Amino acid sequence: MLPKHIGIIMDGNGRWAKAKNRSRSYGHQKGADALEEIIRAASDRGIKYISFYAFSTENWQRPKDEVDKLMSIMSKLLDKGLSRLIENEERLIISGDLSCLSSRRRKKVLDALKETEKFTEKTVNFCFNYGSRAEIVRAANECVKRGKPVTEKEFSALLYTADMPDVDLVIRTSGEQRLSNFLLWQSAYAEIYFTPVMWPDFTPAELDKALDWFSERKRRFGKSE
Repeated sequence: MLPKHIGIIMDGNGRWAKAKNRSRSYGHQKGADALEEIIRAASDRGIKYISFYAFSTENWQRPKDEVDKLMSIMSKLLDKGLSRLIENEERLIISGDLSCLSSRRRKKVLDALKETEKFTEKTVNFCFNYGSRAEIVRAANECVKRGKPVTEKEFSALLYTADMPDVDLVIRTSGEQRLSNFLLWQSAYAEIYFTPVMWPDFTPAELDKALDWFSERKRRFGKSE
């Protein structure tokens, strides 16, 4: 049994770099390399939807030089990865507030979204400048504007992930065991897989371990066995 939607909290770049006496920026670059590899591996294994926690609303509190480097890495990753997404007919989605970006970078992202919007079989979702509580508040405010009661289905349709299924499997690397404000609504019944492996070392073989673990889970969604 494969999960339809995997959410990945990519954690450990900085600690991985520190252990090797390298800069945090070096760790983030290696993390970007791992990201590209996992996107390919997930697609090859038939995963239809995959969401990555790329940059949280809290990450702005990091040192400016680290944030600037992260922005540069993500911009280059988009340049490099867009052609592969198009070639493999994978849709790109961004969950989060893009208003923080410069007009040039925002246009680049919006153009990439438009170029892949016709693809429907597979979706790669980047949670950027994202926080789940902020997303829920945003949807709740939209509900208030409409002035009428809403169902869970209608509320879900107001989230960034509106046309994506709920998350089946959350993977968090680096040994930390928390969700860190990541897709809380969407992960209500997700299986959660914690691994001590740092994100730069998370290979397709590690992904297979998580998928094997998931296949053994008995998902009851609140029902008795």
